[in-house]
Amino acid sequence: MDYKVEKDKIVVKNTNDFNIEHILECGQIFTYKKLGQSNYIVYSKDQMAHIYLKNKNYIIETSNPLYFVNFFDMQTDYTKIKNELAKNDYMKNAVRFGYGIRILKQDLLEVIIGFVISSNNNIERIKKTMAKIRECGIDNGTYYSFPNMNQLGKITFEQFKAFGCGYRANYLIKLIKQLKDVDLRATESMGTDALKKWLLSLCGVGPKVADCILLFGYHRSNSFPVDTWIEKVYFDIFKTKKSPQNMSKDLVNYFGDLSGYAQQYLFFYKRSLNAELV
Repeated sequence: MDYKVEKDKIVVKNTNDFNIEHILECGQIFTYKKLGQSNYIVYSKDQMAHIYLKNKNYIIETSNPLYFVNFFDMQTDYTKIKNELAKNDYMKNAVRFGYGIRILKQDLLEVIIGFVISSNNNIERIKKTMAKIRECGIDNGTYYSFPNMNQLGKITFEQFKAFGCGYRANYLIKLIKQLKDVDLRATESMGTDALKKWLLSLCGVGPKVADCILLFGYHRSNSFPVDTWIEKVYFDIFKTKKSPQNMSKDLVNYFGDLSGYAQQYLFFYKRSLNAELV
């Protein structure tokens, strides 16, 4: 991708492979604010970036450009991925529609907490809850860092409820205790099957949430989270219905190592198309 790193910003020149609406509005992240058309603030771990469109280039203003080069996965060739996926007739329109999607490289702890909260929830409510949790981290003046494990451990059940977690507050209390002594970086070396088994042992993590964490936290592109939109996609392709777990397996077999990328294009396309028809 054509981009330039400067002292306090990144200039993205190839907007064929980078569209901030596509990236942030495709269900993979909950820690951002929309300021206007093609104008967002993104929070990740202890970092912040302001992204906006100027003279047909995206400007990413941040005190840590190299963090966001990795965060936006800028060294991966998405043109190649899209060309490969578009060989599949069903994928052509989805890839064309969501051409600017990139799968973010997010902080693992933040992803795990965020997707446990996401269960049976909507994105706007999840964003508000995650913003409240973030306020329990370090105050950097204009934004808060996401809390570390010690800080998360000090959040009470009552606070989680007040943050809008609902019944998930109890899950989070138990989950944080489970993760207290876990080195999350060490889990990155686990195979996908073993990693999914471990994730499923965590409180509040079911098959769909585990697949989301695998894809959006561990960047395992051989994962395929299945929600109601992907269930519709599955029926379009296979003309039948199965359990979400079996649909996920079939879709991984169908799309192979590009499954995670296919999931994002298809989810964004199917949800957006349906919204336009409503």
